[in-house]
Amino acid sequence: MTAGKTEIDTLVVGAGQAGVAISEHLSKLGVPHLVLERNRIAERWRTGRWDSLVANGPAWHDRFPGLEFDDLSPDGFAPKERVADYFEAYAKKFNAPVRTGVEVKSVVRNVGRPGFTIETSEGVIEANRVVAATGPFQTPVIPPIAPKDDSLTQIHSADYRNPQQLPDGAVLVVGAGSSGVQIADELQRAGKQVYLSVGAHDRPPRAYRNRDFCWWLGVLGEWDQVNVKAGREHVTIAVSGAHGGRTVDFRGLAHRGMTLVGLTRSFNNGVASFQADLSENLARGDENYLSLLNAADAYIERNGLDLPLEPEARTTFPDPECVTQPILELDLAKAGITSIIWATGFAVDYSWLKVGAFDANGKPQHQRGVSSEPGVYFLGLPWQSRRGSSFIWGVWHDAKHVADHIATQRKYLAYRDTAQRQAEDGETAKVSHKPLVSA
Repeated sequence: MTAGKTEIDTLVVGAGQAGVAISEHLSKLGVPHLVLERNRIAERWRTGRWDSLVANGPAWHDRFPGLEFDDLSPDGFAPKERVADYFEAYAKKFNAPVRTGVEVKSVVRNVGRPGFTIETSEGVIEANRVVAATGPFQTPVIPPIAPKDDSLTQIHSADYRNPQQLPDGAVLVVGAGSSGVQIADELQRAGKQVYLSVGAHDRPPRAYRNRDFCWWLGVLGEWDQVNVKAGREHVTIAVSGAHGGRTVDFRGLAHRGMTLVGLTRSFNNGVASFQADLSENLARGDENYLSLLNAADAYIERNGLDLPLEPEARTTFPDPECVTQPILELDLAKAGITSIIWATGFAVDYSWLKVGAFDANGKPQHQRGVSSEPGVYFLGLPWQSRRGSSFIWGVWHDAKHVADHIATQRKYLAYRDTAQRQAEDGETAKVSHKPLVSA
């Protein structure tokens, strides 16, 4: 794309997994479209995560239907670079119209005529529809409680790469979802003294009775849940594909030398304060873990499956001292802590999308990705249509729904235009059959 003005039916912003997915569906439906990506395809998989990251789901599960990871075991976990290569290969597979290195600066609705005007780093685009496929991981969030202390190295998990990046000394990792627990584990394995702040979380088994938890959530119908349970909107999931995939066990980490603390509350004069909720958070995580084991056992019995018993899955470590005698205050200097890693999630940034598609809190208003603003669509959001929307395969299915909606809208417009042409043809016919009148 060169400087100037381009016209396209549908513009897709973002060429990560969501953008590639909807491009495939739009291509199959014959919808003219263009995908813009300010960096490279699936760039966040390459440079927006730590070096050792692997996919949290096995290769047979975390993929699109049209292409397998042919160089990996189906039960293996793809390294982040391999995932990025996968999406590039997938885009090439159907010749996706992707333009990289182009930043979308603003999208505004046209006045008095259909569609939108899009300002980009390489010119102006006119489009009838816009799909925001930028996903949920846009702006790293470090909470305002972060201490104003230049002696501490503080980074978000999005900027963490490897243990060598940090100075000597102990590390406080705040947040125990998938990112936080994997980073804390890696730092401990590298010889760091690690303090891990654990909040509310779900803790599924990595695998149980010879089936990965992704399989269990599938056959039990959990991926198809359409409503978030009350009070569970922001609960993280502690799961990992690292080291071949192992169940996250916080007590096990503590028995290896990691110090667990509750939810981080505040910092004051070099002292960190924590909620007295560590034991409760671990208990709720255990409850989530055991509930899945129980559901799996019942499913096996109900269907007469021949899957091996796994009684050791219910064996737990005893509560370590950091749980029985929780630390509520910690002097960072005395503990030797020189770094804090904030594994505290991300916020969306739709400042470029200047349309009425958001509520008072800036949250997208949509139904399964179809925005309240006609012609605007969202893709790649958590719980966009169901629990599985956060996974690669879930994005693909959500994209199909959005693409089908776009194709249907095009048919409505085509019908209107056809009717108008028929009327015009009728008028032309009347003129052509008008009797000649001699002077």
